[in-house]
Amino acid sequence: MSSASTSAAPSVSSPVIRLNPQDNVAVARWAVAAGTPLGLEGAVAAGDVPRGHKVAIAPIAAGAVVRKYGQLIGYATRAIAPGEHVHLHNMEMRDGDVAHEFCADARPTPLLPAAERATFQGYLRPDGQVGTRNYIGLVTSVNCSATVAKAVADHFNRGGGMAGRQNVDGVVALTHGGGCAINTAGEGYRFLSRTLGGYARNPNFAGIVMIGLGCETNQIDLVMGRSALTEGPMLRSLTIQRSGGTRKTIAAAIEIVNEMLDEAAKVPRTTQPLSGLKVALQCGGSDGYSGISANPALGYAADLIVQNGGTAVLSETPEIYGAEHLLTRRAVTPDVAEKLIGRIEWWRDYTAKNGAELNNNPSHGNKAGGLTTILEKSLGAVAKGGSMPLEAVYEYAELIDRTGFVFMDTPGYDPVAVTGQVAGGCNIVCFTTGRGSVSGYKPAPCIKIATNTEMYEHMEEDMDINCGGIVTGDDTIEAAGRRIFERVLAVASGEHSLSETFDYGDNEFVPWPLGAVT
Repeated sequence: MSSASTSAAPSVSSPVIRLNPQDNVAVARWAVAAGTPLGLEGAVAAGDVPRGHKVAIAPIAAGAVVRKYGQLIGYATRAIAPGEHVHLHNMEMRDGDVAHEFCADARPTPLLPAAERATFQGYLRPDGQVGTRNYIGLVTSVNCSATVAKAVADHFNRGGGMAGRQNVDGVVALTHGGGCAINTAGEGYRFLSRTLGGYARNPNFAGIVMIGLGCETNQIDLVMGRSALTEGPMLRSLTIQRSGGTRKTIAAAIEIVNEMLDEAAKVPRTTQPLSGLKVALQCGGSDGYSGISANPALGYAADLIVQNGGTAVLSETPEIYGAEHLLTRRAVTPDVAEKLIGRIEWWRDYTAKNGAELNNNPSHGNKAGGLTTILEKSLGAVAKGGSMPLEAVYEYAELIDRTGFVFMDTPGYDPVAVTGQVAGGCNIVCFTTGRGSVSGYKPAPCIKIATNTEMYEHMEEDMDINCGGIVTGDDTIEAAGRRIFERVLAVASGEHSLSETFDYGDNEFVPWPLGAVT
């Protein structure tokens, strides 16, 4: 018996949710048995409907549009009667373009008066950025230096090197599988170099040691030059070849890190404005409830972050495909809207060249959770972005230099997407999940937000916040959103998220591996 069976009875009697008056499908709040009255339009379940899945509440002719959120999510492959389960067996995705209206909903961001804005306890850096954590980072230029970086990190994190250290979170080894046999004039190299430079600049690092082999294509000097980084006491570099081999490089790096740890420990948390907060908005392991509960609740929290002067960063371009028209309406200028459409067109070309398509989504787990097409998934995913004006669109790992609600072009694969956001300056991550994603993204703490109570109770040690009550009628988007906002402030101020208690984050640094390796 699942833990959900011991939960309190829901406060609503209707077994389904219609999200918009124009919808011809509704979503099952819980598993609905055949013969159950749906409470809408006199429809009765024609068969069993799994929780989170769609059921028709009106006749849908073969070839007709299926609507959810008041938007097109697909087409009926055959006639569908009221009460029928609607999913892969009777609905499909088709190519088509939606109308893009630029700036139709644009308005000034409604900032709160300065005296009323929330604050958090963060680490003020010399460049004016604010950290939510106080790590030392080991940035590797190439796969060949990964073993050395991991050995240095292990010395501190697992070998006793942090003993007696106060006010420092640890040492992070940022290792990856690239760095050589790559065209330095290509897009892939630009992304890799920008990612490494961005992590070196992230305010959650008090100090950085860049470690290379010495002969790799991705030279440390090139990375630092592209990112306008200059060596100093808290930014140092080493190469294995120049240092005299593995053991000598490890010893030299340990000595440098010890010096940096002494300096990092001197930096206190102080009261900081939310202009120092950049929050990465993410979802993974989505289900049929994601766009109903956790995503709109996170969107409400994102609005609060922006109204208080902070920055909320939406990403995962393949997972806003089909819903981008909702964002272009919110763009503050036509140039911002055009840049977003330009990234969508880049993805159309990129997937076509690689024999794929943008509808290579939802995943197996998404489909099992009730999502049928990328249009449906995207409409739910975009809800994480709230309702604020779209201030800017960034390419992968670009420095986020605007406050407010912004978008970054990334793949939908979570580790690659978050890596780009953190490289852009994000210092905290909010991650919604319906199936139960577990991950962390050092140096940025990650808050996990559950879409449904059954999964939350089953994986309660991994989930920070439950939004399942929105589905059952026991909670509201506004109340859940405010809980998320308050949790963001608490974690930004030093409280550990649950993914941090399991020490997630050492394996999720994944720069976008784009381009040919020769």
